[in-house]
Amino acid sequence: MGFLVRVLVNALAIFLAAAVVPGIEIRGVLSALGAGLVLGLVNAVVRPILLVLTLPLTLMTLGLFLFVLNGLCLWLTALLVKGFEVHGFWAAVFGALIVSVVSWLLTAFLSDRGRIVLIRHR
Repeated sequence: MGFLVRVLVNALAIFLAAAVVPGIEIRGVLSALGAGLVLGLVNAVVRPILLVLTLPLTLMTLGLFLFVLNGLCLWLTALLVKGFEVHGFWAAVFGALIVSVVSWLLTAFLSDRGRIVLIRHR
């Protein structure tokens, strides 16, 4: 249940990024859901490998290279999903920034099981 909710959150974030950032296009709900699923898989499998490989560059830029890395993951998702397109480097970076912020905000109120949580118990 939690995985499905996170895919929906990613899809919503991608829809918002496509509405705000010129150069990002989404052609429907099915494409958004597919992009949400693929982005989740790319972030779970590919991104950790890229983080390790680019660690020196990330440290030299004081973490700013992570924006480029997130943009690369969004661009890779666009390559894998039909109906989802990212045109250009800056569109990928700004789109990834919006997707990250929206996903973070929405998942801040979700438990691991996908239920809405207003107060976290420690």
